[in-house]
Amino acid sequence: MLDSIKIKLQYLLPKQGLTRLAGWGADKRAATLTYWVIKAFARFYSVDMKEAQNPDLKSYATFNEFFVRPLRDGARPVVSGLDMLCLPADGAVSQLGAITDGKLFQAKGHFYSLEALLAGNYLLAEKFKEGQFATIYLAPRDYHRVHMPCGGVLREMIYVPGDLFSVNPLTAANVPNLFARNERVICVFDTEFGPMVQILVGATIVGSIETVWAGCVTPPREGIIKRWTYPAAGEEGAIALEKGQEMGRFKLGSTVINLFAANQIRFMPQLSNGTVTRMGEPFAEALRRPATATTEPVAAEPAVPEAPVTPEAPVIKETPAGVATAEPQAPKDY
Repeated sequence: MLDSIKIKLQYLLPKQGLTRLAGWGADKRAATLTYWVIKAFARFYSVDMKEAQNPDLKSYATFNEFFVRPLRDGARPVVSGLDMLCLPADGAVSQLGAITDGKLFQAKGHFYSLEALLAGNYLLAEKFKEGQFATIYLAPRDYHRVHMPCGGVLREMIYVPGDLFSVNPLTAANVPNLFARNERVICVFDTEFGPMVQILVGATIVGSIETVWAGCVTPPREGIIKRWTYPAAGEEGAIALEKGQEMGRFKLGSTVINLFAANQIRFMPQLSNGTVTRMGEPFAEALRRPATATTEPVAAEPAVPEAPVTPEAPVIKETPAGVATAEPQAPKDY
């Protein structure tokens, strides 16, 4: 009965308004009040501050500073080996496995479309047909920076507007097409293991989604799909990230989804639904050993100021004839 009420509230509550309010409050400098809010949060969720680079709760000027706190050096060793991929985030495995007939498994009785997840980009979806996916849920107590599972060169970033349902296990089990309807940032990389996508999914009270190359991607929430493209490896301005390097962060919330092409990787056998994850631990192994690493590290800060495609240019999908612009998009069911 209680679960049913919680799900109904997900549909009824003004999620956009609550998220704006939470983001505003989390960025406020309120001195003593900020400290007490942080202290209460850390106690309620049993946050392990011994792992933080700065364990002093009083030193954080805003709640968001505390929430995206960096870890101390050595807190998350990254698995070694050219043929090993590392977990991209702290959290828990929601689902992982094969992409079958263009569908990803969300929860018992619920599947969703790969093409819908990728905002209708059928050319991109084709690259991951019959590939592998993993969904990791980040709970409030978790470290909320997201890292690269393998070295890669950024080729494309797509911002997709959408709803802001909670992404906790209860919601995933009861809201159809959850990850294909929520706001998200899709990051496409060329890697030693073929194309790889890492998707940062928004949720209720997730104040913002940021990447290390573009800074804050959302807000603002303008209701249109936006697309940025980036140079290939070896070209001027290419953005290359190493395995284990930070690539983005959430200010409150959320979920990370990884997509891999067919016959490229095999997830570690110890990973299954509900497995607790720690960034840097073994995630997957290559089915064929990469010849050489193709990336060089880039600094996580500051963000790249401009993308080759202007951020204001809305795009719904690529087509063989070019790029089609999109009208403002309202959240919808797929």
